Amino acid sequence: MRILRRILRTPEGILGTFILCVLVFVAIAAPWIAPYDSRTLNLRERLQPPSAQHLFGTDAVGRDLLSRVMNGARVSLSAGLTIVAIACVAGSTLGLISGFFEKATGMLIMRTTDIFVGFPALVLAIAVVAALGSGLSHGVIAVSLVWWPGYARLVHAQVLSLKRETYVEAAHSVGANSLHILLRHILPNAVGPIIVKFSLDIGYAILFVAALGFLGLGAQPPTPEWGALVAEARSYTLTYPWYPIFPGLALFVAVAGFNLLGEAVTEARSR
Repeated sequence: MRILRRILRTPEGILGTFILCVLVFVAIAAPWIAPYDSRTLNLRERLQPPSAQHLFGTDAVGRDLLSRVMNGARVSLSAGLTIVAIACVAGSTLGLISGFFEKATGMLIMRTTDIFVGFPALVLAIAVVAALGSGLSHGVIAVSLVWWPGYARLVHAQVLSLKRETYVEAAHSVGANSLHILLRHILPNAVGPIIVKFSLDIGYAILFVAALGFLGLGAQPPTPEWGALVAEARSYTLTYPWYPIFPGLALFVAVAGFNLLGEAVTEARSR
C-alpha cells in the first residue's frame, strides 16, 4: 500500500493508473457497453465518417469502428498480459535455478538465454509464428518465447547477489534445503525488480502483438485486435483517414499508459 500511495503521488502514476483503469473497464465491459455488435456487417453503411450514429465511423464492410476498437481492448490487453505472465514465470524460474546452481545447470540455462538474446526479438517471433501458423494464440506463444530471457537474466543477476547475503548463509548453516532458501529467502527479495519490469513490459508486449497482427501473422479477421485493425485500414489511409487513426490511437494510449505506470513504479521503488 505504501508503494501504491507513492505511485499515486506522481503525475505519471496518476495518469497511468487512470488509463489502465479505463482500459480494463472497457476490456471487461465491451460486450455490454459497445454500441453495436463488432462483427455485424452492414455494407450500406461502409466507410462512413465519424458521426453521432458512429462516433469512430465504420470500416470497409460497415462495422462500427468504435465497437471494434472497444472489443479490441479485450483481445490486445489479454494477449499482452498473457505474454508477460508466461515470460515472467518461465524466465524467473530459470533465472532462480541458473543463479543458485552456477555450475553446469546454470551455465546451460544462461548460454541458452544468450542464444535467444542474440536474435532480434521481432524477427525471431515472426519466424516462430511462420513455423506454427498465423493466429493470435500462436502469436502469443511466439512472443512469449522471445520475452522470457529478459526475466531470466534479471533474476539470475539478483540471485548471484542475494545468495551471498548473511541471512542466506545462515539458512545454509542451519541445514535449510535449496528449495526453501530459494522460495523463502531469495525470491521475496528479488521480486521488486521483477514487478518493475513486469509493469513496463505489458505495453511493449501489446505492441509486439499488434506488429504481428499488422503483418497478418497475429489475430486473423474478424478478430478485432488493434494491430489487425490498423492493417485492414492501411489502404484507406489517404481517403478515409479516421479508419486507421482510431485503432492506432487506442494502441498508442495503451502503450503510453503502461509505460507511465511502469515509470511511476520504478520511481516509487527508488525512494
